[in-house]
Amino acid sequence: MHKPSVVLTGVSRGIGAQTAKYLTEQGYHVIGLARTEPLDFDGTFRAVDLADASAKQVFAEIAEEFGPTRLVANAGYVDAKPIEDVTDEGFEQTIKVNLQSQIWAMQAMIPAMRKAQFGRVVMIGSRASLGKPERATYSSSKAALTGLARTAALELAPDGITVNVISPGPFETEMFSALQPEGSEKRANFMANVPMNRVGKPEEIAATIAFFLSEGSGFVTGQNLFICGGLSLGSVF
Repeated sequence: MHKPSVVLTGVSRGIGAQTAKYLTEQGYHVIGLARTEPLDFDGTFRAVDLADASAKQVFAEIAEEFGPTRLVANAGYVDAKPIEDVTDEGFEQTIKVNLQSQIWAMQAMIPAMRKAQFGRVVMIGSRASLGKPERATYSSSKAALTGLARTAALELAPDGITVNVISPGPFETEMFSALQPEGSEKRANFMANVPMNRVGKPEEIAATIAFFLSEGSGFVTGQNLFICGGLSLGSVF
């Protein structure tokens, strides 16, 4: 039986690795992209640096070989520092990985989607798009995804292609743990503002991604869904 293909960036760890596992179990052929190959991955892997323009060729080759009609743009880069310390290099790296690479991926895959009159694009944003200290470049890039998704959704809707954003809050990933270490005051202060009083599990995001990729989500487009335990709602006090 033919397996539907889905392109997943940032597949080597965290949300990407868990999503790859979940989608594989759901019957998808996952085409994973990252700089380093994941240890436990049952799919097709392509090594790529999404900050480099050579990524455009990798996306084009994948589109030519597999003709995928589903994309999960998950890869992300964080340059965590106060705004007065932001460098041109850090800003450019963040924008290339978090925003420009998503445009490259869509440009490569849209022709196959249009031909099939079916397509699903899921972009992974962040709760930090609403504002977070020491995330000037990161929050800016993730906020920009909403505008990109809404515009793409309007342009592609007549072809049966949906474009949506999922914005995670605190999830137990390598990135989150590195910036908010277990037992640290920073983590305790962060968790004090999460109404559900816990960190999310990567598989909870994977299940939501699977919904947006499904045929049953065909009337949902241009949306930004926060999966954050209530953190985006404001103060719990």
